[in-house]
Amino acid sequence: MSMTPDGATADPALRCEEARQCAEHGDVERAARLFEEVLALGDVPQRAQAALGLAVVREDAGEVNGARDADWIAIRTQDPEYAPRAAYHLALSYERTGEREEAAKTWRMVVDFGNPAYLPPAWLALGRLADDDGDFDAARGWWEQVLAWDDDEYAPVAAHDLAQRLLERGETAKAQRLLAEVLRRIDPTQAPYAHARLAVTMGMAHLDQAIGAFSAALGGQTTDGEVRALAVELLARTLPLRGRGEEARDVWDRGLADRRTAGPVHARLRREFGETGADRLWWEPSVESALRAGELPALTGEVFGALDHMYSLIALRHAEGAGGLPAETYELLGEVTQVPSEYEWGATLHRSFTDRLREAMGTPDAPAAD
Repeated sequence: MSMTPDGATADPALRCEEARQCAEHGDVERAARLFEEVLALGDVPQRAQAALGLAVVREDAGEVNGARDADWIAIRTQDPEYAPRAAYHLALSYERTGEREEAAKTWRMVVDFGNPAYLPPAWLALGRLADDDGDFDAARGWWEQVLAWDDDEYAPVAAHDLAQRLLERGETAKAQRLLAEVLRRIDPTQAPYAHARLAVTMGMAHLDQAIGAFSAALGGQTTDGEVRALAVELLARTLPLRGRGEEARDVWDRGLADRRTAGPVHARLRREFGETGADRLWWEPSVESALRAGELPALTGEVFGALDHMYSLIALRHAEGAGGLPAETYELLGEVTQVPSEYEWGATLHRSFTDRLREAMGTPDAPAAD
């Protein structure tokens, strides 16, 4: 066996193996040099392997153009194993730099090679690119090829993407059948993430199915006010779960405007208010409006913000001492600062004000009260 001047073996297969070991141990410069020496030998059987190895180490070194040149050398050999691997590597490179057209051409090249190991990821990538372009039919065609291949790694991804688009198009039943079929093939102990992701998508499909059923009930001929009111509530409370809050408000409003359902719908809207007596409290219309619009958290935030501001003004003045205030006024301020104590969130408000006051005055933390 002959040796090169630097001690490397002259056999191209052994050079490739030595280069691989160098790359694994972080000596990318020597690995690149060894791969280049194999390429310099011309049309040897290891040419495609060396070119792909050179592409990988050059990419690791940040030499994008050099890596792509090496990929093309491997691709042109038409080697059944390393040429499609190089095309796969090159397609990923184009994707990382946002070169969509070049990526699509290269993924198609991967498909044309027909190597079974790289067909599912290539189909999936082409489906994603077509989907990004808004071409649903083309995307569905690529996704369906992945599903027909029944690949454990890529089929769940294709099923998820296709199901999402079917749901957006209102094809709920098709999405459910697709998801159910793929879920049956997944072992949740072996692929917990994929199983959970598809299970969540299946839940979304059921929500869409429920929305359709509730909408159909409202569009039907029944005049039973209670049945229609139930459909109004269920539809209005389900729509926000699918990001359709504006539609939910319209459903509430139509239910309240319909003489057949106004009473029971209003009762359902107020069901969680609790008993407030015969007279409506002044803030209840605002709460009802926020409920219909799905904006109750925002309203709550506004109310607590206003309360915090007013409490701070009163509590600060009380903390400053009587300072010329009439005794009754000062005592009243103290009573007002204690009002929040009756509520579950009152202690938190007290602590917040105390901490802010201490920070503003630059005083050390006081020991916690027993």
